[in-house]
Amino acid sequence: MRIDILSIFPEMFSPLNQSMVGKAQERELVEIYTHDFRENAANKQRHVDDMPYGGGQGMLLMPQPIFDTLDEIPHTDARVILLDPAGETFTQKKAEELAQEKQLVFICGHYEGYDERIKTLVTDELSLGDFVLTGVK
Repeated sequence: MRIDILSIFPEMFSPLNQSMVGKAQERELVEIYTHDFRENAANKQRHVDDMPYGGGQGMLLMPQPIFDTLDEIPHTDARVILLDPAGETFTQKKAEELAQEKQLVFICGHYEGYDERIKTLVTDELSLGDFVLTGVK
């Protein structure tokens, strides 16, 4: 299985090189690649967020850096998963289903939400649960 993770903080996924997942990689059972979609930002400041159209609070991820990053990686028959608190809750049953795939691509956010155009790329929207991993609310 190939797993691609799109994030502005790819270094947060370095623990996947350890323990059981690290051993699975050593045995070539899984390949894990991280991609910093900030590298595909169109501006000098490498901004990947913008204010919501029509106003409102918070910032949204812009679609173009995500589109460009996804274009750079092979993903013909991949399940493209948007990690979103509003998505379907990730369960053991869902894990077993996804384990049957040849490739998974995870799009990880960091801001208040996503530009809706990003959702045109995805096959699944998943929530890991009711908690915040980083940031302050």
